[in-house]
Amino acid sequence: MNEIAIHETFQNTIQGEGFWAGTPVDFIRLAGCPVQCHYCDTGYANGGVGLPRQVRSFEALIAELRSPRVVISGGEPFIYPQLPELVSRIEKTDRAVSIETSGSFWQPISSSVWVTLSPKEHLNSRYPVVEKMWERASEIKLVIETGSELKSYQQYLPQNPKIPVFLQPEWTQRDYTIPLVLDLLKQYPYYRLSLQLHKYLGVD
Repeated sequence: MNEIAIHETFQNTIQGEGFWAGTPVDFIRLAGCPVQCHYCDTGYANGGVGLPRQVRSFEALIAELRSPRVVISGGEPFIYPQLPELVSRIEKTDRAVSIETSGSFWQPISSSVWVTLSPKEHLNSRYPVVEKMWERASEIKLVIETGSELKSYQQYLPQNPKIPVFLQPEWTQRDYTIPLVLDLLKQYPYYRLSLQLHKYLGVD
């Protein structure tokens, strides 16, 4: 199948979060996510009722790409069995690919893909992180709302992580969560701060 359901796409923007923050990227946001995080900034807190959804061909998506890196997000990209083929087609254009995921679903993906794992099991216990995803992740990004999130994943977050771990203040409560994260970083100096640069800059 050479088509996939899209929530939205946008080009010539920047990655605002995590390891690649500040780098030029295009975004392909896939439609649909069952996890239903209450602070979802893409509109899937209720499962995406009423959100835009358009089935588009791989050819059309690739034709509009402009940046050297493409971020596939959602929604939840790993719910789509055609994801590996989409990745393969993008990589054939000599572009790097990043995927952002809750880790609740698994399928093998190209070894060159940068996988951002942002676990949400503490918000919805029905969607635990698949064990293989902890091993596959290129970075871990924890959205910090209360500070208890670190305890939820303590067994997966060693004190000297082999991959970068980012603590990201939850945006809607940022007056509270930014100081909270700064305090957490004093306790966990081997982790890093992730701010949503795109929101401060007012870009998509």
